[in-house]
This record gives sequence, C-alpha cells and structure tokens, in this order.
Amino acid sequence: MRETRGLMPRPAGHVTVQAMSEGPQGISPVTEVFTWRVSQGKQGEFESWAHGITGAAAKFEGHLGAAWLRSEGEGNRYHTVVRFTSAHLLAKWLHSPERAQWIRQLKGIATKEVARSTGMETWFSLPGQAVSAPPKWKMAVVTFCAIWPISILFDGLVAPSILGWPLPVRAAVFPLALVPLLTFLIMPNLSRLLRHWLYSVV
Repeated sequence: MRETRGLMPRPAGHVTVQAMSEGPQGISPVTEVFTWRVSQGKQGEFESWAHGITGAAAKFEGHLGAAWLRSEGEGNRYHTVVRFTSAHLLAKWLHSPERAQWIRQLKGIATKEVARSTGMETWFSLPGQAVSAPPKWKMAVVTFCAIWPISILFDGLVAPSILGWPLPVRAAVFPLALVPLLTFLIMPNLSRLLRHWLYSVV
C-alpha cells in the first residue's frame, strides 16, 4: 500500500492525506473505510474529486481527518479512511446533501465498497494499509497478552500502595492507566509485531 502526503490536484498516482487526530477524551471515534474502484484512465479525475470531497467533509462537525491510500500493483484501486468523533456525526456527513452531490459526480469515474469498524477493531490496524480486521479470537488472544503483564505489574507494584484509598478511586486507577497504554503504545506495536499472524494479507 502506498501513501503519498500532500494536497491534490497532483499527477495521477498521488493521493491526499489529512492528519487524523484523536477524538475528545472519553469518546471513541468511528472509522469508515471505503474501497474505490476507479475506471481505467480516470485516475486523475478521481484524485481531483477526492481533493474536493475531503475538503467538504472537513467542514462538518466531528470530522477528525481522512487518509487516501492507493494499492500497490492495483492502479485502479483506492482506499479512504474517514474518522469522526461519533457514529451520529459520521451519519450526518454520510447522509448530507453536500456528500450526495459529490457522489453523483463519480458516475462513470469510480464505484465503491464500504466496511465500518468500531470498538476493538480500531486497535488492530496497520499504518498505511487497508486490511480487514483479524478474527475475533485472534484479537482476544492479543488483547489478553497485552493486559496480563500490565495487570501483574499493577497488582504487584501499585495496588498494595493504594489499599487505603476509597474503593471508587482505587477502581479507577487501573483503567485510567490501562486504556491510554493499550490505545497509544501497546496495541499499535503488537499489531505490527504480530501482523503476519493476525492478518492473512499484509
């Protein structure tokens, strides 16, 4: 998968990438993944269109960014990864008249497929690659392997020193430490380390 940074219009073969930010604290972003099959000889028109629709989406509330990827070896296949802060705000964009107008312009240029992921699947993504989520049992195994050593360290090093704290406070310490570690550090690295086992195609 090739990812080329920069804004279009550019020569055919380049794609647009907007930086995708994290959602507000306590809110799990929703990711929409599109696969576009572009008609032969229409890559330049498609990329100009992608530039325009990306700018239109960025004006909508909750938009966290979009990445446009072009498959290596498949000059007519592109992928879009769009993130919003919630399913409700994503739906507002997907069903908006503005987007409908942009989609109508694709007639004769490209067709699309779509797959949505929420929750655990977003931990199992490979930067620069649009791949399907691994089987749920593999996600469960990797998640257990990530949480188990943290739990041992917490129970051995942290829990004894906070026994005198009120129960609600003690109960909050572990998830407050665990969730950022899993989201930003452990799961992205584990997904890369175990990519040949997790994914059938990488």
